[in-house]
Amino acid sequence: MKVELDSINRNNTWELTTLPKGHKAIGLKWVFKTKKDANGNIIKHKARLVAKGYIQQHGIDFEEVFAPVARMETIRLLLAIAANNKWEVHHLDVKSAFLHGDLKEEVYVTQPEGFVKRQDNGKVYRLIKALYGLRQAPRAWNIKLDNTLKSLDFKKCALEQAIYTKTSKDSTLLIGVYVDDLIITGTPKKEIDKFKAQMEEKFEMSDLGLLAYYLGIEVTQTEGDISIRQSAYAIKILKEAGMIDCNETLIPMDPGTRLTKVTEGTMVNSTEYRSLIGCLRYLLHTRPDLSYSVGLLSRFMQEPREQHMKAIRQVLRYVKGTKDYGITYKHNGGNKIHGFSDSSYGVNTQEGKGTTGIIFYYGESPISWSTQKQATVALSSCESEFIAATAAATQALWLKRLLSKLTHSQEEKVTIQVDNKSAIALMKNPVFHGRSKHIDTKYHFIRECVEKEDIQVEFINGEYQRADILTKALPKIKFLTMRQLIGLKDLRHSVCD
Repeated sequence: MKVELDSINRNNTWELTTLPKGHKAIGLKWVFKTKKDANGNIIKHKARLVAKGYIQQHGIDFEEVFAPVARMETIRLLLAIAANNKWEVHHLDVKSAFLHGDLKEEVYVTQPEGFVKRQDNGKVYRLIKALYGLRQAPRAWNIKLDNTLKSLDFKKCALEQAIYTKTSKDSTLLIGVYVDDLIITGTPKKEIDKFKAQMEEKFEMSDLGLLAYYLGIEVTQTEGDISIRQSAYAIKILKEAGMIDCNETLIPMDPGTRLTKVTEGTMVNSTEYRSLIGCLRYLLHTRPDLSYSVGLLSRFMQEPREQHMKAIRQVLRYVKGTKDYGITYKHNGGNKIHGFSDSSYGVNTQEGKGTTGIIFYYGESPISWSTQKQATVALSSCESEFIAATAAATQALWLKRLLSKLTHSQEEKVTIQVDNKSAIALMKNPVFHGRSKHIDTKYHFIRECVEKEDIQVEFINGEYQRADILTKALPKIKFLTMRQLIGLKDLRHSVCD
């Protein structure tokens, strides 16, 4: 607690005053936490002084609260680019970051519990800088960090608010920001060290060295290759669900599973169900093989029944057997982005809407994937594939622009592979057939992309359609083949080969 108060006082966070009329002082409380590393060993005991920000009123105590964070797919692309160029990825953390943000509004807080100065009993602190728990704290910190990085000649990426780049003729630096965690990669190594030194002058930093553990994702850097997995997080989910000793299954969902929003069947505890779904959805950051089953189960959060809970348990049993699986980004995997889009038509949806599955690769490894229920009812599998390809096209344009901004190279056209010839014909030919005239205009966006040659669409045999695993529950042998094809590996053994 003393360390926390020292850092607050060192930062000139507040000044002692009497509370002016018409103002309310916001209460403070202490929050205690034990920090653990990836293996669960205790690193340190931490006390945080937190403002009770839930009392604040919009327009009086705060205006703007939004602060951008890097998207997970951007982080994966950053790692893939770093691996491809054999760059090191470093990790910096700003100590008590929110205390650096400057406040625009007048905010008063009470004196902290246990540290009230006797002689100034009735007085309060006026905040000059933000405190944890204030609604505008993230925003204030983000503005401060943004200005600092710009003063060091970094440019904010227009397509992704939380990425900063700095290039000169012989050096490149890329920085990803997630609140107070900075991921730094680039070349040469001395530029990274120089940047660290510049940041240490401005804030108190903890230099965590090579990136190893980030937002619950374990990152391993070996000889230029970078691999990511969430083994510790998977074990944590299994413990919370009380299934750490369960039997494993080979697939997360059986192909014949019919899940519906039924009114019969016993209700299960919906809070527990939602919490499990939330945990599993976070696991999707490194596990595209779970994308379909978790996506399907997410549709029943309103009134989950016994059958849905049973299906979640099977997913968890599958997770138990594959907790060390993850993705590897290689240093000679190639630097082109290409994608696969697929859809399943009339499987497992009551309203007859299809499911879109999209997966994009940078070189050989996946960087972005998604499974979504389509918004409109399709009348044929061709139309369903067409809708899926349009969704893939929007993602492809964003990824292609982002890549060109990050690597400062020319935009290259992205290939999307589709396994339906009539859908491809529909994209390439400007004729409206009797069968396609009713398709919503917005889905014709992909035609324009193909005409402008931003995107190239190719046919791929269904056997090699990697997005297949994202659109339906596959039978055992097909699932295992697809899982390998998609680029997921058991990272426990890969150290030995």
